[in-house]
Amino acid sequence: MAETLIKIDLSKSPQEHDNIHNRWHPDVPMVATVKPGSDFIVECMDWTGGQIGNNDSAEDVRDVDLSKVHYLSGPIAVEGAEPGDLLVVDILDIGAFADQMWGFNGVFAKENGGGFLTEHYPEARKTIWDFNGIYTKSRHIPGVEFIGLMHPGLIGCLPSQELLDEWNTREQALIDTDPNRVPGLANPPYAPTAHVGRATGDAATKVASEGARTVPPREHGGNCDIKDLTKGSRVFFPVYVKGGGLSMGDLHFSQGDGEITFCGAIEMAGWIHIRVNIIKDGCKKYGVKNPIFQPSDMAPSYKKHLIFEGISVDESGKQHYLDAHVAYRQACLNAINYLTKFGYTPAQGYALLGCAPVEGHISGVVDVPNACATLWLPTEIFDFDINPTAEGPTRKVTPGTDVPLSPDKE
Repeated sequence: MAETLIKIDLSKSPQEHDNIHNRWHPDVPMVATVKPGSDFIVECMDWTGGQIGNNDSAEDVRDVDLSKVHYLSGPIAVEGAEPGDLLVVDILDIGAFADQMWGFNGVFAKENGGGFLTEHYPEARKTIWDFNGIYTKSRHIPGVEFIGLMHPGLIGCLPSQELLDEWNTREQALIDTDPNRVPGLANPPYAPTAHVGRATGDAATKVASEGARTVPPREHGGNCDIKDLTKGSRVFFPVYVKGGGLSMGDLHFSQGDGEITFCGAIEMAGWIHIRVNIIKDGCKKYGVKNPIFQPSDMAPSYKKHLIFEGISVDESGKQHYLDAHVAYRQACLNAINYLTKFGYTPAQGYALLGCAPVEGHISGVVDVPNACATLWLPTEIFDFDINPTAEGPTRKVTPGTDVPLSPDKE
């Protein structure tokens, strides 16, 4: 039986744990050291640190403090890992805690981060999903059950000081182009809510004031939200500091490509079983700048899909030049509109695309002026037929059930 290297107590707040952190900085102290070839279990809080409850109100999603989120278990040092090496991480298994077999999905209010479709869904919403073995379903979206593909949304190594400074400089330059934008263009360091792990004194002050927020993915990995990164996967991470400083969290039971609702997977607390090894001087040998991922052969065997196309023409009819972001947004909106013909509300459709194992593809980026993006919706997750027929759609979803919404505070 593998050792549980990092344990957490869900009855305690993140601030009561010194083996987690919510900022990236080279001076966050290691909480454990392992040898190459070791395998071990790491327990993780949900990404909000327990701010979201299993209930039918979205007030907690509306009021969540996003400067406190993405609590990561770690960092973990691997003996012999040096800058320029590749840290090889095998995901051997992953699961939810036996006494917390549920997860949540949320849409943040526009003023608090928003989401991919924030102009269409500007207010906070939430769905709760119950786990039954490998399956999940929600009381807020009837007629759907599917197999989860559990994975860490966030995993990566500590940055060097040089890399951290580069992040902070370029992200602040982006913020400065439109500093009053809602939602903001990026999230700069913010000391008041920084959890710096075991750092103390001047080191703690430095980490809090300089530490990069854990929201986006970057060169070291981070919040990549790759839904296929489940058990059986392997990741090659660039090492920037001695020991590597591997940290992880933001566990998902399931997620659609793009994680479009922002709080856009089925978020959960749980554990991950991993093995670590090192490829010496691997970054130079293989020309690695960003992590390389080998997905698992294990995946839900959904073979039948409806594929929704989007092109780079926005909702107002304005033409954009090869804009894949606009194109994928249109694909999502087309899928949501289609689902409403069977009785789902638009909000239910939006949440479902964030949670179910939908696939997002960039199908073309060379045929001017339109990029083409597609969303692949598995039809087998529904307990009724959603395929087009000559008879037209039949409303299968009983009216009265919807995704809980909490309006913005006055």
